Amino acid sequence: MDLKKIEDKILSLSPFVKEIVVVIYDNHPFAVMHPDFKALKSAKIINIQEELRWYAVELYNMKVDEDEKVRGYLISKEPLVKTDSGEIDLSAINELIKNKKVYTKEESHEPDDELYEAIKEHLKNYTDSHISISSHLELDLGLDSLDYVELFAFLEESFDVHVDEVIFSNIMKLEDLYEYVKKHHKKFEPTQVEWKDILNKNANHQLIYSPYIMYAYKTLLLPLFKLYFRLEIKAKENIPATTCIFAPSHQSMLDGFILEASLPYKILKRTFFLAFKQVFGTWLLEPVSRNGQSILIDANINLKNSMQLVAQPLKEGSNVVVFPEGARTRDRELLEFRPFFAMLSKEYNVPVVPVVIDGGFEALRTGTIIPKPKKIKLTFLEPIYPDDLSIDEIMHLTREAIANEMKRNPVLI
Repeated sequence: MDLKKIEDKILSLSPFVKEIVVVIYDNHPFAVMHPDFKALKSAKIINIQEELRWYAVELYNMKVDEDEKVRGYLISKEPLVKTDSGEIDLSAINELIKNKKVYTKEESHEPDDELYEAIKEHLKNYTDSHISISSHLELDLGLDSLDYVELFAFLEESFDVHVDEVIFSNIMKLEDLYEYVKKHHKKFEPTQVEWKDILNKNANHQLIYSPYIMYAYKTLLLPLFKLYFRLEIKAKENIPATTCIFAPSHQSMLDGFILEASLPYKILKRTFFLAFKQVFGTWLLEPVSRNGQSILIDANINLKNSMQLVAQPLKEGSNVVVFPEGARTRDRELLEFRPFFAMLSKEYNVPVVPVVIDGGFEALRTGTIIPKPKKIKLTFLEPIYPDDLSIDEIMHLTREAIANEMKRNPVLI
């Protein structure tokens, strides 16, 4: 296998990979990448893991045979370790892969002041990792979009410091964040923030309901899907009459349209669909999303506003569709679930309806354009009520319900 060819291909696909080395680990290609932080800052990207995963590694994987696919990766915030001759030190690379951690520079001196300690103490809410002044908030501590919004709110309430995604893309190391807050803070009152306050503060959004257009979509799509995909819809009785969050599995671009066609009219007319602007904001799909009760969000821009928009239907007694995986599967296996839908369920005390959409991977897997006439089955599972559950428990139970149903009753292709 030509590992250099794999490296060159991934480098050509993403402007945000500065260095890469691919080695064979557990009999499969494994990549270690050092990002181009300058390019990421210029593009104002704050979800570095997602960017390199989907638009470097997985974009490469879509175009190659199974045995050439990169099965794992690590992101190093420091340049890759070199030998004295300037070559990448492969023995060091294999050791860090084995230990599942990347090379980091020696720790810098920790500031000895109450501002730094307050920020550090707050960060412990998001991570079990060791926190130091040199920690990268995403790559070392694992913060995600939900954490960013909560962190921004904490900084504003506690120190009267405004931080948004544009500013944050330049200060994603704790040291830089601390220096920024130290320079701009106008008060020192460490304050616990609540999600309900974050979602409601300065929220003034007006949803556009399009019941007749939704009816038209359903009337057109349902018979087409039943004919072409032999669409089977099961267990509609599990849809509650009250407000809920639909949490479907995600195998293909068809999934949102399949669910839209499958919902009863009276439910569909008060249901909004969360979608990523990068996909459904394109010239081809934007007219559909604009008129289809869709809420478009960008994972790197105005996260708080996006989350308030998604929460709005729940405030108005309507439903929302959130794909917990956040992306389409590349190998038919469920991806890890993101906690946003579970947080909404907990905060607004509305049930989650897990939905299995199975067969879409065979009909229109990622990287293909023409749908194949493969059978698709949609199953509404029993609602999960938040009651005494934690956000993590809601997320786990939803994923477990979908995974178990897919194992018990696989679609017959």
